[in-house]
Amino acid sequence: MKHSFLLFLLLTLSLGSFNTFGQEIPIEELLTQRSTTNPYSSSSILQGEINGINIEHITINGKQVIKEQTQVGHKTIYLFFKGNGTVVAAKENYEIVPETILLPNSLPVITVKTNKKDTLHYLKISSKLTEQDLLDLKEFPTENTQNVYYAKFTDCEPYTEAIKSPNTVSRTILPNKYIPRIAMGTVQTKGPDKVDPHEHPMLEQLFLGLTDNDVIVYADDAQVDFPQYSLLHIPLGSSHSVTVDENKIMYYVWMDFFMDKKGEEWLNTHKAIKEE
Repeated sequence: MKHSFLLFLLLTLSLGSFNTFGQEIPIEELLTQRSTTNPYSSSSILQGEINGINIEHITINGKQVIKEQTQVGHKTIYLFFKGNGTVVAAKENYEIVPETILLPNSLPVITVKTNKKDTLHYLKISSKLTEQDLLDLKEFPTENTQNVYYAKFTDCEPYTEAIKSPNTVSRTILPNKYIPRIAMGTVQTKGPDKVDPHEHPMLEQLFLGLTDNDVIVYADDAQVDFPQYSLLHIPLGSSHSVTVDENKIMYYVWMDFFMDKKGEEWLNTHKAIKEE
């Protein structure tokens, strides 16, 4: 009996980092402080977490020039979150500062350059298009599927949402009419504050922690510290929420990957604010 109790105690302690059901909140830190002499590095992040979605964290150092290609049958999103540089697409120059999004759309190749003595960090997110996605693309505005989409996060349209406080600034950085079944936005506030518990079983969701983000994310009975420059996957269908303590910052990108077109109705909970 004594040995059985000790075995039970050890098993309980070993499961302390999990919730009651053994579910974790997958999270990976993006290594932005590590010094390297490599002019270019790429690593897969949260590999295999979401079907059809591939994510790479890419780092380029110094005054480097990198050719980025879009894989046939895919749409590609670039999220630049640290460092400065330039993207050349169709002979146009696009200024890259922290918190910039760019979609090449119909362009097969773009060029990414860093500023001299700077290090540029970005996520390259590739979405494999389904047969239905290809049909849906034909119904999107031509300028949304052919022209380069480029925006600095702070220039994007703000919105309100019932699950967030009036102190929260939310912005849509990628509306859902550029890539089928994908939308993205930001959430920004100062603690104490929170995003209330909610569920959305119709979509997969990732969070990217931006500069100074320092919050706690909850999903059902699990919780995890969510710092800046990390990528987190909300378990599908979980009741999840976010809290930020006093004098700390909540600032992250949400990325919604919908199961189907109907699921995008979830975005109707976002009420656009028309800025004067």
